[in-house]
This record gives sequence, C-alpha cells and structure tokens, in this order.
Amino acid sequence: MNLEGNKVTVNKSASALCTFLSNVRNFEQLMPESISKFEVIRENAFVFALKGMPEIALETKEITQPNKVVLGAISDKLPFTLTANIEELSENTAAAQLFFEGDFNTMMAMMIKSPISKFIETLTTNLTKL
Repeated sequence: MNLEGNKVTVNKSASALCTFLSNVRNFEQLMPESISKFEVIRENAFVFALKGMPEIALETKEITQPNKVVLGAISDKLPFTLTANIEELSENTAAAQLFFEGDFNTMMAMMIKSPISKFIETLTTNLTKL
C-alpha cells in the first residue's frame, strides 16, 4: 500500500528541515491532537499512539542530507516506511512531501488506509506551521 501526502512549502531551508526531521523528538510537534502517547525510546526511535489505535514504534532508517529522511516501523507486524522528500525552493523555504509505503494484506490495507491518510495529512499540515 502506497500513500502520498500533499507537497507543501515550509519556512525552513532544506538543510534545516532535514535536520529537524532527523531528530525524532521533533515529531511530537507534528503529531495530531488525538495523540495519547509520545515517547522517545532511544536517540533514533520513538513510540506513539493515537486515541483508539495501537502503539506504533518508528526508527530512523535513512538520512540523506538535505533531501530525504526515512522512518520505518520497528515491529515486523506492521512493516512500513514513512519517507519525507525535501526540495530546496530558496534559501529559507523548502518543499516537503510525505510518502507512506507498507506491506499489508488486503484486509489490513482497507482498515488502515483512511486513518493513515488522515495521519499523513495532519503531519503535512503541521509541517507548514513550523
């Protein structure tokens, strides 16, 4: 299952945005209001939960400064990645787009498509507020 977020403009340079997204602590600022848990479990990993959803643990898988940050699920039960592609627009602005890629059976994909789409939309919206 592949989902693509909207491409948005962020008032940070590409390098600054990549650095921001490389620090897992900063994802707490991007989370939806419905978050019920956010905890950094190690330098490159965090766990979060949204109300009514199971906990999800993510870790940094790849950082390509200043254009890409890839987070991946720690658990093999829900194998997926969340990739932020970053493009420099000017000295102080960058374009960002989030991509979700998961390997789920058809039933699971149907169940999580809507909540994951809303989650990506919220992360993207909150990126524009930085």
